[in-house]
Amino acid sequence: MVTRRAALRLGALAALVPVVAACTEEPPAPPPPDPLADLAAKARADAALATAIASAQPAVAAAAQEVAAARTEHAKVLQAEVDRARPPVSSSATKPPAAPDVPADGVAALVDALTTAEKQAADLVPTVPRHRAGMLGSVAACCASLRVVLT
Repeated sequence: MVTRRAALRLGALAALVPVVAACTEEPPAPPPPDPLADLAAKARADAALATAIASAQPAVAAAAQEVAAARTEHAKVLQAEVDRARPPVSSSATKPPAAPDVPADGVAALVDALTTAEKQAADLVPTVPRHRAGMLGSVAACCASLRVVLT
């Protein structure tokens, strides 16, 4: 015969088993990186390249400054969306990219960078929610129009 005290002990032990099991489970895997984070970093790098080209090549300075301003705005908007979707865990701000070396044909390098950015943004459009798709479509269209400004 089981005494009352023994039954209470078994009940308490049975109640602890799920608690102990919950404590030993592995934490869920972190979410994959936000694809917009790479686009924001690319926009910052493109803006830095355009700024360097504007300083080094006065003949295309006005157009390069327009590209730098637009790509800086793209970086801000994309980073704001990344931070909204996944708030940063630390207060450290993103570092601006180091000043790039200006290639001999800076305009061609900038056109290539804009072509790459346009393709990356356009390729993501079908894979993201509508509000992000609209933003990425705008970024892709702007990159296409900036290429026209440079040529």
